[in-house]
Amino acid sequence: MPAPGTKIFRMRKLLGDPFDSPVWPPDVYLTELNPDLAGEVHDLLMLGYQNGGGSVAPFQDWWSALLSDSEFDPSLCFLARDQQGIVGVAQCWTSAFVKDLVVHPRRRKQGIGASLLLHAYATFYHRGASTVDLKVEAENTSAIQLYLKSGMQIV
Repeated sequence: MPAPGTKIFRMRKLLGDPFDSPVWPPDVYLTELNPDLAGEVHDLLMLGYQNGGGSVAPFQDWWSALLSDSEFDPSLCFLARDQQGIVGVAQCWTSAFVKDLVVHPRRRKQGIGASLLLHAYATFYHRGASTVDLKVEAENTSAIQLYLKSGMQIV
């Protein structure tokens, strides 16, 4: 949850427009969320938001809320892993909305965030969605640059 008064942009990708295929680093592979990985996903979200840009509830509250949310589908929580563990997460809702996109600091600037986003586009395109949306704090310029580069626009 952003701080009161924080300016938020809504961004959108039109899925009728072309988009690239994900290009993963050679040691990174994609997997889906399962209960055994939930703690590790929560830890990465906490790490990703520790300096602002969002917040994450304590694990039990987060996990319970996620499981009970009508828009939650575990097949829409995309996880990037390497030999050390989860290095990226894109948590998406069934409404073609990217709720969270976080990359571990040790793996940033390697294309993982872009690949997760492109994978989400392709997934929603194949599900028949016409757009993918997300929200981002206006001060999060690195995220905004990533989203613009991937074909999103501020709406």
